[in-house]
Amino acid sequence: MTVADLDLSARFYEEVVGLQPAYRLDDRRVAFFWIGGSGHTMLGVWEGGASPNRMQVHLAFACHRDDVLAAPTRLRTRGIEPLGFHGEPTNEAVVIGWMPALSVFFRDPDHHLLEFIAMLPDVARPDVGVVPYSEWVSLARTAVD
Repeated sequence: MTVADLDLSARFYEEVVGLQPAYRLDDRRVAFFWIGGSGHTMLGVWEGGASPNRMQVHLAFACHRDDVLAAPTRLRTRGIEPLGFHGEPTNEAVVIGWMPALSVFFRDPDHHLLEFIAMLPDVARPDVGVVPYSEWVSLARTAVD
């Protein structure tokens, strides 16, 4: 993935996203991070300069449910705006009903769209679309009653 400033992005992916650094080549302006621990998936971040012709990507990071629920507060304390499914600022995670999965989106310094996501053990509800977590919990209670 290309970034404008390798040092800034390397700090972001280590400190904010929580990825484990794997290897860095300063002469090539690239840093690699483990996703899910050493030997699992890897993210490569290459400095491509400040050209406006960069591609923006979407990456989703599998997390534990409690970490996704805590993400809006955690992100805000680091000066990062947590986002809902449609890019709107949010104070809580959303549930994507067809999966179902708990999700919080946010942007990195290069405006790439990142997502913390946790699959839920609940029954899929494609009919509800995407709803705030508090609404999902309320719908689940109503279905049981």
